[in-house]
Amino acid sequence: MNQLAKKKETALAVVDNAMFEQDAHDGMDNISSEDVALPFLKLLSQLSPEIESVKGAKAGMIYNTVSGEVYDGVQGIKVIPCHYERKYIEWQPRGQGSGAPITVHPATSDIMTKTFRKPGESKDYLDNGNYIENSAQHYVMILGEDGTCSPALLVLKSTQLKKSRKWNSMMMTLKMNGKNGPFTPPSYSHVYRLTSSKESNDKGTWYGWEVERVGPVEDATVYQTAKAFALSVKQGEVNVKHDQEEGAKPTSEAPF
Repeated sequence: MNQLAKKKETALAVVDNAMFEQDAHDGMDNISSEDVALPFLKLLSQLSPEIESVKGAKAGMIYNTVSGEVYDGVQGIKVIPCHYERKYIEWQPRGQGSGAPITVHPATSDIMTKTFRKPGESKDYLDNGNYIENSAQHYVMILGEDGTCSPALLVLKSTQLKKSRKWNSMMMTLKMNGKNGPFTPPSYSHVYRLTSSKESNDKGTWYGWEVERVGPVEDATVYQTAKAFALSVKQGEVNVKHDQEEGAKPTSEAPF
């Protein structure tokens, strides 16, 4: 009996969500956008290091660089496009420097007029030896099966730039009827599905993105979350940290 009483006396108190809510955000006071990583969505190829390091990863799957999740490329994932911008990213040759961009040039830059291509290569080089990547950046909210959403960045370049233009056209030409007649809804008003498919040319095959419109956002909370993310990006509050692997992998994996 004494042993039973002792066990009851030393039983742990139950922790519930109310306790967590009471201390919400505590310990994260000094964390800013500079201290967190925005996930990238990337297509895996046979050469992707994740094939060896991530359980269940296969070529053609979609990979979240922060959560480490892999998604089936055929089934795809649902996303809400929140903001778009084009950047010209300047890199040192792979293996040199810190692995971070030398400069991220805006879309208004004339930097591409200063580039040239070496025979048999698809990279655009500068006289200083660095190269420029024309990058179409789509900021999205990943829509989970449970209705939750999380931010991510999809960067399309090289052969995938045409997919970016197609996606932008889908959003720009979408019309809805309002009290004042037809209007173009915001990009974050609709859900799209991203999948992967094999592509090829005379130099080989690789996996590319496919974009399909699913329909309008139906949950008001999700809509407001996507809208808030779009505003944060516009105001420069979302920090993007490109690295050499993210910048160089697609051009080394896709033969063009």
